Amino acid sequence: MTTPDARSGTGRPAELFFEDLVPGLTVDLGVVTVDADEMVAFARRFDPQWYHVDSDLAATSRHGGLIASGFYTVSLFMRAYVDHLLSRAAADASPGLEELRWLAPVRAGDRLAVRVDVMGARPSTARPGLGTVSLTGTMLRLGADDRPEQEVLRTRFRGWFALRPVEADPAEAEAPSTDADQPDSGPSSADPPTVGSSDGDPTEISGPEAQRHD
Repeated sequence: MTTPDARSGTGRPAELFFEDLVPGLTVDLGVVTVDADEMVAFARRFDPQWYHVDSDLAATSRHGGLIASGFYTVSLFMRAYVDHLLSRAAADASPGLEELRWLAPVRAGDRLAVRVDVMGARPSTARPGLGTVSLTGTMLRLGADDRPEQEVLRTRFRGWFALRPVEADPAEAEAPSTDADQPDSGPSSADPPTVGSSDGDPTEISGPEAQRHD
């Protein structure tokens, strides 16, 4: 069974982990086309300012027509991020974003190329088993020749991703015990070393504690 820390953001088995999201990596999140009906419906529900919902007023304004709510645009970014990265990665929650900028108006019919760039990554000190990844997301309007014309959105944010699970060595897990039914014949060269404890009694050193890392 897939453990929770090995599931992707959509619940499927993960194939990408914190260790795969290295600084300098760029992930293509595809191209989204702005749907006119969806754009206006979103604005009517969440951001009903006249230049988002009233086509007559917008047409005679400096906007020259309806423009998308910025929150609709960032929602398009989020959907592309989920579809093309979080659906594959062992993603946890996000601690938040540092920047969200709407750099140019977005209109119905626009084709927007979406991507994220990994800017930094470090193991989380607050959440063992997770790493914090710093990301920059961008959306670029494409021209008729599919070449980028203008950046319309930029955001900087962080995400938590699970570290790759460490699998136990099957040989170690199945190794038979050699101590069973053996009489105790006293100390031997195979016994672990001992040192004196603070109260004068010998203290056994074995396992991970035998190697101290300050």
